[in-house]
Amino acid sequence: MKRILTSLVIFAAIAASAQTTLPTNWSFPTTVYPTGWSESGTSYYTGSGNTPPAAKLDSDFDWVQIHFASAPGLLSYYIAGNSFVGGTFEVQESINGTVWTTLRTFTDVNIPSATYSQFSDNPASASRYIRFYYTDKVSGNVGLDDVLLYAAPAGPQQEINVQLNSVTVLNGGSVYFNSPVSTMTAQNFLVQNLGTVNTLNVTSAVISGPNASEYVVSSSPSAIAALNNGTLTINFTPTGPGTRPAILTITSDDADEPAYVVNLNGIGGNYVNEPTAAPTNLTFTSVKSYRFKVEWLPSVPASEGYIVLRNDVTSPTDIPADGMGYTVGDQVGACKVAYIGTGTSFWANYIGANENYFFKVFSYNGPVPFRNYFDSSPLAGSVVSSGSMQPSTYYNGISTSAPTFVSDLTSLINPHVDNFYSNYGPRMVTDFWARDTANGNKVVTCVYSGEDLIYTEPFAWTVFSREHTYAFSWMPTNPSTNGPEYSDYFNLFPTDQNNANAVRSNYPLGEVVAPISTFMGARYGLNALGQTVYEPRDAQKGDAARAMFYMATCYNTSSQNWGLPDPISPTITYGQDQNLLKTWHYMDPPDAREIAKNDYIDSLQGNRNPFIDSVNYACYIDFDNMTKINGPVLPCNATTIGVNEQNPNQVQMGMWPNPTAGSFTLYYQTGINEQVIVRLIDLTGRVIFEQANNATSGANAFALDFASVAKGVYTLQVQGKTVINEKLILE
Repeated sequence: MKRILTSLVIFAAIAASAQTTLPTNWSFPTTVYPTGWSESGTSYYTGSGNTPPAAKLDSDFDWVQIHFASAPGLLSYYIAGNSFVGGTFEVQESINGTVWTTLRTFTDVNIPSATYSQFSDNPASASRYIRFYYTDKVSGNVGLDDVLLYAAPAGPQQEINVQLNSVTVLNGGSVYFNSPVSTMTAQNFLVQNLGTVNTLNVTSAVISGPNASEYVVSSSPSAIAALNNGTLTINFTPTGPGTRPAILTITSDDADEPAYVVNLNGIGGNYVNEPTAAPTNLTFTSVKSYRFKVEWLPSVPASEGYIVLRNDVTSPTDIPADGMGYTVGDQVGACKVAYIGTGTSFWANYIGANENYFFKVFSYNGPVPFRNYFDSSPLAGSVVSSGSMQPSTYYNGISTSAPTFVSDLTSLINPHVDNFYSNYGPRMVTDFWARDTANGNKVVTCVYSGEDLIYTEPFAWTVFSREHTYAFSWMPTNPSTNGPEYSDYFNLFPTDQNNANAVRSNYPLGEVVAPISTFMGARYGLNALGQTVYEPRDAQKGDAARAMFYMATCYNTSSQNWGLPDPISPTITYGQDQNLLKTWHYMDPPDAREIAKNDYIDSLQGNRNPFIDSVNYACYIDFDNMTKINGPVLPCNATTIGVNEQNPNQVQMGMWPNPTAGSFTLYYQTGINEQVIVRLIDLTGRVIFEQANNATSGANAFALDFASVAKGVYTLQVQGKTVINEKLILE
């Protein structure tokens, strides 16, 4: 049973409404619209606008809408057309949100091009909706910024308005406040007369409803002069815990609102009534390697909202705290808030291929700080995301034994759909790289350094930039930025511009032995040959190698060699070491997120990175001149792996792909007589082979038979008495 606290919360909470009071304004600083504002299909111009960012309407029937509670005054806004040709864009008004009339129509004749210009319109006094609506797109987009809707100027007639704690309570709106059980607390409402001449005459203030006896109107104004106000006091004495609803009706000679109704939600103790049931039927639909939808059915009886906790390791055991308000990304114990609101579905983000995700859905009632969560039996469920979504026939006709292997790969992945470089932010950062964090913010990680950038949506390229891993200056088509190679999403990654991207510049990637500068997990300096190189953090090394392999293969032609450059430039008189990239390729094989990225970019571009799908392909290509290698060369052909238990860092360890008949000899050394356990572990962490061997001090040989093991990337683990040594292998 929950503990009911009786301490008094000294302020009242005004219930959220679908309407906004006037004046209201919005300049699109975040993707979370204020009360009364809504949108459909819009995105953002993060680097432009009258005051960036600005709303971007780029498809038929995209709209931004305002729903307001009283007569409107002047409407002001800024508009710009971006390559806008042939279409129509309208500013509309409505009394009921269903039937719309046009305030202004923009065409390519009268819409300002690129530069934001201010416009003003005068809605009808009876209108309660304004909509900015892309009625017909032929070509181009519309930018909208700095929208301001004033209240209608006060007239001489009397006009009632009611406030609690300096916040307007709309006619028909709800208020929340609390008091300890059996204790009287006074709530003072301010009754205003907004008219400029006539006196507002208040006829009565009456309490009705199921708990009317717990409320007493102790004082009420009778006549309020123009532009003045009076105080209406209600004494609330709850006789029990939880919500004690009643209705306040203020009758006056206001012509528009003769009966002003306020729904009273006084609370005995600290919290509203707890929901009596959890939602039901948790399902996961549209399950892909990079995204899925979480859905459920409403609780019965209905609750006011739902909060969903997510755990990527095990079923959540944590619960939300009553009275607390949460935003998506907030930490609740070992979980994160994945959703909170009145809906019954959301899209899960930051997903990896073939991984488990666990969720619990709690119903709740009431606004913060009176919110009460139903936590005795929440709705729980889990889903495994899709594994690689590689089409089964995608690589039909591709053979490493074919003399045309390299050109066959090129023909397979190029041409493809060209996605705009400018859309990398919303399509890749927002929809793939970003993850939820506290306070409703997002976080994206610099792939080179591991630095986390916390931001409020929409994402803008201010601190971070789009890094070309296969450097732009290396491209034979440089300096043109018009081709698909410049905007290919397989080659672009989010990085810190000043501390990573600019430092890397167009230097080759390498292993730094003499650092000149470091930034978190990345280093810049000299390699063992004294050449200046840039070294990304370990987690990005394989990813970077596969991006370069992809670019060299995708765009290579008989007349244009896209092989790794050597030399890079007149001032960088050496090249990118392909053997090092191949070593990184096997040491850091594709993980769940990179596999998901391959699938997601495939959904955008219609092509895949073959070196993510088939790690072996890199063994058969000379990336200096883009020719086929008839037999794999180092580091692809090592057939043994050395393990020195006394000092593993002194031993060079090789990888071995495609073993002959699945039989190997493992060589290792121990300093003592002991039992050594050998394990083969797949990428999900599952042990698929384990065998013990009694080793003697010194050199040992151990025969391994993996003939029945499916080909793939594995970890070979050798465990002695005090040391575990392991290495990634390709089997």
